[in-house]
Amino acid sequence: MVDSARLSLHVPEPAVRPGGQPDFSNVKIAKAGSVPRPEVDVASEDIRDLAYSIIRVLNREGEAVGPWAGLLSDEALLTGLRDMMKLRAFDARMLMAQRQGKTSFYMQHLGEEAVSCAFRKAIETGDMNFPTYRQAGLLIADDYPMVEMMNQIYSNESDPLRGRQLPIMYSSKEHGFFTVSGNLATQYVQAVGWAMASAIKNDSRIAAAWIGDGSTAESDFHSALVFASTYKAPVILNIVNNQWAISTFQGIARGGSGTFAARGLGFGIPALRVDGNDYLAVHAVAYWAAERARRNLGPTLIEYVTYRVGAHSTSDDPSAYRPKTESEAWPLGDPVLRLKKHLIVKGAWSEERHVQAEAEIMDEVIEAQRQAEAHGTLHAGGRPSVRDIFEGVYAEMPPHIRRQRQKAGY
Repeated sequence: MVDSARLSLHVPEPAVRPGGQPDFSNVKIAKAGSVPRPEVDVASEDIRDLAYSIIRVLNREGEAVGPWAGLLSDEALLTGLRDMMKLRAFDARMLMAQRQGKTSFYMQHLGEEAVSCAFRKAIETGDMNFPTYRQAGLLIADDYPMVEMMNQIYSNESDPLRGRQLPIMYSSKEHGFFTVSGNLATQYVQAVGWAMASAIKNDSRIAAAWIGDGSTAESDFHSALVFASTYKAPVILNIVNNQWAISTFQGIARGGSGTFAARGLGFGIPALRVDGNDYLAVHAVAYWAAERARRNLGPTLIEYVTYRVGAHSTSDDPSAYRPKTESEAWPLGDPVLRLKKHLIVKGAWSEERHVQAEAEIMDEVIEAQRQAEAHGTLHAGGRPSVRDIFEGVYAEMPPHIRRQRQKAGY
């Protein structure tokens, strides 16, 4: 009998541990403007390379270049800049509120503001997002009242969800924001199902699914891709690759596919990677994918290459698993500063106006916080009453059922 070599299990490890030098050599960055913009009806097999490159519009000088540029006016870009600044200021105040014991926990968006803020401007009213806990920019960019968001975070007497959700798990049908799911990855299949229902009804609305890089390891992610590709659901399948899940680097969930976008290729889904810190690129790619969905061309998978600057949540300590200076070494920069530079280069903005806008936005956020904190707790101990719980769980009894029960003597 021939002796066989002993088997060994491969366990991926991050390139750098705490205390080491940050290393992003694995992030291959294409030159801004170099990635082509295919026709909307392109076949997935004809753009396989887009699942391995990174679409970028803003170059190092702050100029917008290439075929994905030119979709947004100066006014739209200034609105986008203010949206991102508002989200960043909102984050700062809510993080401080958590540290002061005013809420149980909070999750920042620091470094990822362009992803959700730009995406929201690329879709239409009535479209439905199925978000994770790090897409509050979808609400901010759609002018959802910050006071309402804070009421929900504080679970106070004006909480629109009446204490039925955890902090930062917002919900607004009017603003196309489906209730954030506390169960990891379930929102992905929900989005595909919603999109299929929209198509069955011959509606015009599309859906957007959101997931983090770590959560793509969940089976719901793969189930969603099966149904989306089989039924050509009008859905945009978003993956926010911010390099880290909670204490776990992206290599664990990514497996051997090379990129997260490449996961879509095996399902015949057009897949693209985009610079998630480039507001213009995010908007252009999202708009392209939305047009595909509206033209009954099926789903598109988008990987946003970005970086989570802050902790996963206020319960997380990133210094335990990554170098403290890693965020400073991230090669794609800061989304707010990059759009600011672009607008200054165009002559539509200035350092002075930016400083003034920062102060104005912070005043607006602080005023919203003052109003939210003026409300009392929902009930004693911050807990909803039995009646609130009952009414939140059970629908009102239909009249014909009530009559039947009365007739039967119930």
